[in-house]
Amino acid sequence: MNRLTPLQKKIFTSLITVFVALSFTFALMRLMPGDIVDEWARELQVQQGLTYQEAYKIATTRLNYDPSVPLPLQYARYIGGLLKGNLGMSLNYRIPVSTIILKALPWTLFVASLALLVSFTVGVFLGMLAAWKRKGFLDPCVTFYASLTQAIPNFLFALILLVVFAVRLRWFPLRGAYDIDVVPGFNLAFFLSAFHHAVLPVVAFTFQTLGGWALSMRASAMSVLGEDFVMVARAKGLKERRIAVQYVGRNAITPLITSLAIAIGGMLGGAIFIETIFGYPGVGFFFGTAIATRDFTLIQGLFLITTLAIIIANFAADIVYSKLDKRVKLE
Repeated sequence: MNRLTPLQKKIFTSLITVFVALSFTFALMRLMPGDIVDEWARELQVQQGLTYQEAYKIATTRLNYDPSVPLPLQYARYIGGLLKGNLGMSLNYRIPVSTIILKALPWTLFVASLALLVSFTVGVFLGMLAAWKRKGFLDPCVTFYASLTQAIPNFLFALILLVVFAVRLRWFPLRGAYDIDVVPGFNLAFFLSAFHHAVLPVVAFTFQTLGGWALSMRASAMSVLGEDFVMVARAKGLKERRIAVQYVGRNAITPLITSLAIAIGGMLGGAIFIETIFGYPGVGFFFGTAIATRDFTLIQGLFLITTLAIIIANFAADIVYSKLDKRVKLE
């Protein structure tokens, strides 16, 4: 390890973390109460008129899990299946878990990334203003808003949006990602419909996270304002706007990069309640459905994808952070 470069050490650590995540996911299914394969085999036996042995064989193949096989061999098959993209078959939807993830992932990335972009940009701007003009009205307003949003659960605000704007005013649809009479594809009607359906979920996401970004940026900017280079810049007679943007803002936003990366990685599994309330077919919606229906295979696949996303996002954050701030070494 001593001969490895900082980047190689970080890659090695990330691979170890991925290995631990894979092993934990492997153990998760085997720690679940009840015999999953037996339950599904008996269900297939009744539905399709198969013998128990035939149904059991089908169940083990679709689930990529056979409890009668020794654990080391199960683990080897599990890893081999993952390398081939085999995450098993959903017990509830009766289709491969990988198919569900591929269909749900773009919708979650669309809504969550749009909300994250808006909340981060606006939050950083408000936090910077609140720190720069500490004696103004904006500072207590930002603090009050952040405290309010932290006290109100995101699903409660989502319900309020749904009742007011979808049920009462009927400005926005109740469920779905696009209108059923629209043909999905690269056409204007589909894009407009997708944006129309995404408005309320995006607002719900943004409402919850904007205050946190504003407070984080305010605290970071406040610490930078006390640095010597800021006082030197003022002594040189530089314009206040230049000092705020190039000296304070650029240095204050750097610590937020790690938090942003964690938020990007965690947005796959952090939308369960909001996507469920709006019936938005993203990863969070299927996560909630899988938990409600005890769809163990789907839970396992979604948990694995979310964990890998967080690990990759943290790795990218360390790389970017070390490039933005030369004082921070990658190791």
